[in-house]
Amino acid sequence: MKTITQKLDLDQHINNFKSFYAREKNIEMMGDINIHHRYIKALSTVEFPSIKEIPNLDREINVIKKQGVLFVKEIYAFVTIIGYFNSLKAINLPEPVGKWIREIDVPDEINDILLYFTDEGNINPEKEPELYDIEKALKQNKAELKDKLYRIAHASTLKDYLVDTQVHFMHGEETLLVRGGFNKVVKASVVGRSSGGFFYILPQSISYLKEKEASLLSRREEVIYRYCQNFSATFTKWHLFMRYINREYDKFDHYQARVLFAKAYDFNFILPNKTKVVKLGEFCHPAIENPKPVSINLDKGVMLITGVNAGGKTMLLKSLLSAVYMSKNLLPFKCDPEKTEIGHFKSIEAIIDDPQSVKNDISTFAGRMVEFSKLFDKESVIVGVDEIELGTDSDEAASLFRVMLDELKNRNITFIVTTHHKRLASLMSVDDDVELIAALYDEERRLPTYTFLQGSIGKSYAFETAERYGVPEHIVKKAKVVYGEDKENLNELIEKSTALEREMRLKISKIDDELKVIEKKKENLENIEDRLNEQHRKAVATLENRYNAATKRALEAMKVKESTEGRRLLNDAHKHKKRSNQAKEAKQPNKRVLQVGDSVKYRSNRGDIVSIRNTEATIEVDGLKMRVPLSQLRYIESLQKKVVQKPKTTVNVEKSGRGAISIKLLGCFADEAIDKLDVFLSDALVAGFSEVEIIHGTGTGVLKKVIIDYLKSYPKIQSFYGQKGNLGITVVKL
Repeated sequence: MKTITQKLDLDQHINNFKSFYAREKNIEMMGDINIHHRYIKALSTVEFPSIKEIPNLDREINVIKKQGVLFVKEIYAFVTIIGYFNSLKAINLPEPVGKWIREIDVPDEINDILLYFTDEGNINPEKEPELYDIEKALKQNKAELKDKLYRIAHASTLKDYLVDTQVHFMHGEETLLVRGGFNKVVKASVVGRSSGGFFYILPQSISYLKEKEASLLSRREEVIYRYCQNFSATFTKWHLFMRYINREYDKFDHYQARVLFAKAYDFNFILPNKTKVVKLGEFCHPAIENPKPVSINLDKGVMLITGVNAGGKTMLLKSLLSAVYMSKNLLPFKCDPEKTEIGHFKSIEAIIDDPQSVKNDISTFAGRMVEFSKLFDKESVIVGVDEIELGTDSDEAASLFRVMLDELKNRNITFIVTTHHKRLASLMSVDDDVELIAALYDEERRLPTYTFLQGSIGKSYAFETAERYGVPEHIVKKAKVVYGEDKENLNELIEKSTALEREMRLKISKIDDELKVIEKKKENLENIEDRLNEQHRKAVATLENRYNAATKRALEAMKVKESTEGRRLLNDAHKHKKRSNQAKEAKQPNKRVLQVGDSVKYRSNRGDIVSIRNTEATIEVDGLKMRVPLSQLRYIESLQKKVVQKPKTTVNVEKSGRGAISIKLLGCFADEAIDKLDVFLSDALVAGFSEVEIIHGTGTGVLKKVIIDYLKSYPKIQSFYGQKGNLGITVVKL
């Protein structure tokens, strides 16, 4: 039976991906796919060392668990894994990969073993004096052996029997190649024969050197075995860690293979979401060379694909299922990630092949029924069915499948169905949870376009396809007569309906494009308005600064010589400034009257109006409050939300004649309090008061500090002090 990857034509794609693995394994990853995706995404942003090819070590894990002894190459495989993780720790990896690698704590005993191996995977003789002596003796013996063979090969007695003077390696032995009759001049053992009938011989005169070599090799094996015992014993002690590091290597192998595969072919990862939607944008099935990208949206319980033969219906079905399969296993593929969305399904079923089998005594239709019967025990599955009414009467099949599809989609099963028969399409079209897809045909060129139209039933174009593939024209004409004029008229209506649908879609697309242009122009005009408002604000701010500077100079002049008349004139200047501000901030025609709770835009910030006082408003932006002129606020309809109006802050001034002897600044902002206090003190001086009270409250103490700092720099104040028994009042003597 074919696997799901074979049915979806994904085998070659999967094999290409597996070539990036460091060792053979299944593509499925255990655990949370969202966590895997975060690791893969992080690893995609950095260069990391090339991973080493390592065999599967499950058997070796069992050996050390049972206190067995591993071979050198098996120990070196573990050494390679640990060495690779150590190399990863040496580079700056992005999170969460960096945290994961840093938390892999290799025991010191294991790290020490790494020092005993060369890059070639052999025990380093520099770490063991006995092994060093053996290696040195082997090299010396090899040199003597080579020299001895050279002298024998150039001896005059053997000259007539030598084929050449080279030293040949045969079965791991250094030999000479000679002709028959060599035993008359030299005693030797035959190691092998060449294709030309010559003999590879090992002279007995060097046998003692071979024996010495064998003895040295035996001693070396003993030393190496001793090391293998010690290393294996250490691995046994830490066998849980060895099992863990072996598993983590597989985990990293899954990640790095996907990252490198995606980079090699410019593929994208699509993480499944919690919906049942399959939306493809510019998707290319990996089995097709130079494919036509597919953009389609499956957001209903059933997608019914009809239309032209050989027009791509089956490949559309396979494309949708393939995208789900690859997304489910975090395999990258070619698509536009901004336009692609894949939902989550527990499993994928592909009812594609003809199930007819003589061996199993089952017909095509019976086989289909067997496959459908299995679906009644499943939920949250996506199923692709190619040629759904295959193998039986199409009218009966249409009625049967109509009922079965209704029942199964109620079990949260999503279907992608291809069919040539219009009865099933007409029965299903009345259901709002069914998406009709028509494979389109180019009437002029008489070729399928491999494009699709949503919301329409497609004509099969059987007669046109027959002509295209060489069936004589007169045969096709007779077939059309037999088919019937009324059914042909139905096909023409379907064809016209599809054409009108396509034309309507094009017009809607054109209108959408024009609407985007208008929206862009509107946005540009709003930006221009914002820039003009900002320029106006800056101009007003400049005038305000000039006024403040002039007022400051007037106050400094009065410090030199106090004048009651000067104070009166300064107060009049304040009144004129207020009138000027009111005139400057006059409401513009056709502008909405702002209210408490409105969402507004101030410069580049968006906020809500908390309170309004005269021509100013207090707005809240990201938790911060600020007081700004109403004229600089722009109403935002889309962000309007209801805000509970806060009580207004009131400033009550007790009057006595022309001035007041006390002022309440409770709840005022700092700048608002200083403005009110400045006017209050000026009025008190003009009125000739010698003592006044400032009621500021205790609160956090910020307002009181601002007022005290202002009083310290104010002219004509003899002293000030806090009222006894009430820290919220400050008494000022003028």
